[in-house]
Amino acid sequence: MASIDIANIHKSYGIMPVLNDIDLNIADGEFVVLVGPSGCGKSTLLRMIAGLEHVTEGEIRIDGRRVNELAPKDRDIAMVFQSYALYPHMSVAGNMRYSLKIRRIAKEKIAELVTAAAAKLGLGPLMERRPKALSGGQRQRVAMGRAIVRQPKAFLFDEPLSNLDARLREQMRAEIKKLHKDLGATSIYVTHDQIEAMTLADRIVAMHGGVIQQVGSPLELYDKPANLFVAGFIGSPGMNFFEGRYDVSGGSASFALDGGIILPLNGTTNLGQGGAGTLGIRPEHVVLGAQGPDALMATVELVEPTGFGIIVHLKLGTVAFKAFTLDRRFLGMQGAIAVSLPEASLHFFDAAGQKV
Repeated sequence: MASIDIANIHKSYGIMPVLNDIDLNIADGEFVVLVGPSGCGKSTLLRMIAGLEHVTEGEIRIDGRRVNELAPKDRDIAMVFQSYALYPHMSVAGNMRYSLKIRRIAKEKIAELVTAAAAKLGLGPLMERRPKALSGGQRQRVAMGRAIVRQPKAFLFDEPLSNLDARLREQMRAEIKKLHKDLGATSIYVTHDQIEAMTLADRIVAMHGGVIQQVGSPLELYDKPANLFVAGFIGSPGMNFFEGRYDVSGGSASFALDGGIILPLNGTTNLGQGGAGTLGIRPEHVVLGAQGPDALMATVELVEPTGFGIIVHLKLGTVAFKAFTLDRRFLGMQGAIAVSLPEASLHFFDAAGQKV
């Protein structure tokens, strides 16, 4: 296995910048997930590590060795693609051993590696089938098995589950996590699905506009988002945002929401007197049926049962927001309801969208 060090990476196509000043150090055996919306540069960065894209500026090192000029076959990495990329005329066994055959590995060693990988992935009964006779989940396991037999220094996953249905994605997430635990392999995983990122990663790299927005553990990004983008992208349902101004007068602090609603505060923020900013709170932290001086009257717009919980769509003045609750008493809620936004759960962002 190996560490991967990415230093001052830039990528552009002509005059069009795609990645800007990317610095990232991935430890030996770590599982890192690159997450962000389509077009943020995450797949481009993965392909640069693999050697499938040219580095415009900067340096990539795998196990301490500069690889910028190395061909993909010489980087000792294995990649699992979204499209599986299996040879349709070969059996499962043939697909898994092909890369070893062209490297002239001894037949006995090939058989040993293929058998071990098939056992890990539950492919034993399928070894003589061709890809067209496999389900989507089985094809993805074959693609993973083909990567495992190579015993590479690092595994690269490019949105490998996006072609699967929701139930299969859930099963394959668990298999990938178990596989990483067994192999201890350095892994980089690209996805736009924040649930995949939260459940799989040792560390998440949140990307937007070709720039790394924040790097940290899943709970660090959930509990302490660095900016509005991370706060809104991580978490489901997404964080609620309220525009307004921070005010301190008569020894008391408050945040005046657009629409004239005043939210009293006991603590202080770094927005400064009269500072414009954004208040954020996650739907699961909104208290429904609140009582006391902090209660605000909101209007119920829509109730969505999800089975596990309930998403309640609300309006505070003219501002729409959501609450998430497990309490089924709110299934039939209509009209007005008292809510509170607990101060301990509030996030404040300045006019530039940075956490304060």
